[in-house]
Amino acid sequence: MLEIKNLHATVDEQKILRGLDLSVPAGEVHAIMGPNGAGKSTLSYVLAGRAGYDVTEGSVLLDGENILDLEPDERAAAGVFLAFQYPIEIPGVPTLTFLRQALNSQRRARGEDEVTTPDFMRLIREKGNDLKIKPEMLKRAVNVGFSGGEKKRNEVLQMAVLQPKLCVLDETDSGLDIDALRVVADGVNALRSPDRAFVIITHYQRLLDYIVPDKVHVLSKGQIARSGGKELALELEEKGYAEFAESAA
Repeated sequence: MLEIKNLHATVDEQKILRGLDLSVPAGEVHAIMGPNGAGKSTLSYVLAGRAGYDVTEGSVLLDGENILDLEPDERAAAGVFLAFQYPIEIPGVPTLTFLRQALNSQRRARGEDEVTTPDFMRLIREKGNDLKIKPEMLKRAVNVGFSGGEKKRNEVLQMAVLQPKLCVLDETDSGLDIDALRVVADGVNALRSPDRAFVIITHYQRLLDYIVPDKVHVLSKGQIARSGGKELALELEEKGYAEFAESAA
């Protein structure tokens, strides 16, 4: 599904990713952990194609296609979705309108018919109920006045509607209380599929109590420093990242 090979990237001419290699097969959830400044968020932005994050070497293959050659909207249509640590607000754009436009723009890019209004509303009701999203929330401007938990549930709703191939979650647990964390985790787990891969970026092990990863990777100084099973997250929670800071010094 996802194959990252020798990825180098800079931000403001500063080297952040330094030869990163990562393979995430379809159907698997991989967690990326590591200290501040390791390059975790940079990786997520590079995958999504955010401006200002310049790839100087390497490749990122999604189902064999190098998505680095694609614009951000083309990556989205190819199945890449990024859930932000701090979801942005879009004043004046109702959430329902945003979701329908996003879905239909991707369908058009793939040569598919647009979804009809009745079918869209049925889809929204079904997915919204699963995430405990009230209809009133969907009438409000995107993320404007939303709580932290509402913003994160809204992003999981976007994933449920768009059905991406690759879901990249950048510190989705940030700012969530335990109840909101469970709702978001349940929504993510419901999207686990043999045809979908997840990259979950997090500082803390607590999210991985609810979204159990197939593999855990430690990112340090722009490279994968260590990989293991879910038990690696527990070890990191106990020992911290001092080992990797020292090894990189």
